[in-house]
Amino acid sequence: MRARFARRKFSGLAPLGLALTAVLAGCQKANPPMDTLAPKSDFANWIYGLFVEVTAWDLFILLIVVVAFVLAVFVFSRRDGEAEAASTVHTDMRLELAWTLGPAFILLMISIPTIRTIFREELPAPPANSLKVSVIAHQWWWEFRYPGTSIVTANELHIPEHRPIWVSLRTADVIHSFWVPALGGKRDVIPGQINHLWFIANTPGEYYGQCAEFCGDSHANMRFRVFVDTPEQFAAWEKNQEAGPVQPASGTAAAKGAAIFANSPCTACHTITGVSKGYIGPNLTHIATRTTIAGAIMKNDPKDLKAWIENPDALKPGANMPTLGLRGPELDNLVAYLESLK
Repeated sequence: MRARFARRKFSGLAPLGLALTAVLAGCQKANPPMDTLAPKSDFANWIYGLFVEVTAWDLFILLIVVVAFVLAVFVFSRRDGEAEAASTVHTDMRLELAWTLGPAFILLMISIPTIRTIFREELPAPPANSLKVSVIAHQWWWEFRYPGTSIVTANELHIPEHRPIWVSLRTADVIHSFWVPALGGKRDVIPGQINHLWFIANTPGEYYGQCAEFCGDSHANMRFRVFVDTPEQFAAWEKNQEAGPVQPASGTAAAKGAAIFANSPCTACHTITGVSKGYIGPNLTHIATRTTIAGAIMKNDPKDLKAWIENPDALKPGANMPTLGLRGPELDNLVAYLESLK
């Protein structure tokens, strides 16, 4: 009876397990893992080293507990019929000192590297030759500004390798949390306060970031990317971003889309240098140079951009971008214009 019940229970849960496995496999394929165990900056290396130290002490504690358990069960336990020992553990002063001072010593050995890591990251001023980046968190996207330049971008942060990056964090609305696992630890973004973090990325590549503090309906859709460039790649990107937007050739679909944009509600929210001065949504001056849109949840290609403009709230619940009602050639021309802004 018991065996039949177990088989019936397992067979009932099997479809659920298979479905969960398929979903997790799909997520893994769609989004590379944000791995804290593959550090790509000095800050991430410090955190990884701290993790290894604490884990080593945890294993040491586990070993002590297991050994004590085995001794208590198989060596020092008293069985029925046996005479009670003349002395008990309560009279062993050395043992009492060991289990009192031992945990205190372990806590001390864990706290020292923890405090050291905190002080290494908490600098009072930017390091020499650092690149300063101002990060502004919005529901539900990230704005990146480069002080001393005219560069303003969204959801994709470009930085050079082997150079200190000094990040200033503030929010335009509620509490958020800035987190790029491969480059460093989480840092809260709190209303009315500017927080800082700094790191030196050591490996060029593309790294995923995420808001790590629940901030509303589309918290899970508040993602971003960090591109660590070589110095030459970053200089070329910086030069392109400081230039004005590309002017579409007369008579093209992009030119028609430019006219549609200039006469639409888009201008009230989005900035395109020399065209509009919106202050609510992401800067679109060089939107075509980005790989993603909509808080880095969609590819920046004509198909996804068109779907996003048609019905943003269906793709990102709670998005502040209104449905414009554009259809057919008008929408196609607007998309062509935005995709020309390189």
